[in-house]
Amino acid sequence: MPKTTSSHIEDHAEPARDRERRGIQSIEVGGEILKVLCSDPRPMALRDLAKAANMASGKIHPYLVSFGKIGLVAQDPVTGYYLLGPMAIQLGLTSLQTLNPIREATPFAEALANETSHSVALAVWGNLGPTIVRLIDASYPVHTNIRTGTVMSLANTATGRVFSAYLPRQLIDKMLKDDCIRLGPDIAHPLDAKVVENLIDETRARHLSRGVNHPTPGVASFSAPVFDYSGNIALAVTIMGPTGTFDPDWNGPVAKALHSCTTAISRRLGYTQVQAIRSGKVVAG
Repeated sequence: MPKTTSSHIEDHAEPARDRERRGIQSIEVGGEILKVLCSDPRPMALRDLAKAANMASGKIHPYLVSFGKIGLVAQDPVTGYYLLGPMAIQLGLTSLQTLNPIREATPFAEALANETSHSVALAVWGNLGPTIVRLIDASYPVHTNIRTGTVMSLANTATGRVFSAYLPRQLIDKMLKDDCIRLGPDIAHPLDAKVVENLIDETRARHLSRGVNHPTPGVASFSAPVFDYSGNIALAVTIMGPTGTFDPDWNGPVAKALHSCTTAISRRLGYTQVQAIRSGKVVAG
């Protein structure tokens, strides 16, 4: 009897897995057409839609007719151009109403922690400032006083500077002056106000904030913003670890992994590349 190898097992198993995952191909094709309409806010001519979807016009047209009947697509009666219809808009509004940024961000944050082996925290804007709402511990001890519920300094932490960079200045000006209430036991030597301003400007330019041995000696961190469908900051993702094992290079693997994570979460919350370009918040990843 011939010996069964692992490759033979995989060859036989793959078709079975494919059958389990097989869906309705026509729906998947239709989904690609809807993706194209979602990617451009302007109504599209059939030829442009066909080109963007890489499909023949004759193949796309029946889908557009069916989508039009159920309200997913509408056609301008004057130009004949196609755009998303009222049902698509209602689906989007319903999705936004039920969207929970922390819930959506958590799986991405957990994946980032697993990928890098560093601690990852999610922070949102609370009554007293940036507040840690989720903390995924590293696979090794990290000596900080950060816990769920910790309010972070606006000026003296990478997390705080992300919010300082992307919230309206009139909102944070007074809070920056009163930042001492958010200092916490880790911050023995607060940064000079001019240094803080330079760091906030750097955060806007890089779409990333960094802390090395400050506020906690021996700990390095990066923090990056997550934007929602309105283009506003929804939360910050912060990754941290000991300076001996944490790569603080702006273009290093840790920074790139964080960029990829926050870009994916922003996309999940409805933030699009079009908004990024218009707002100047284009980030790598």
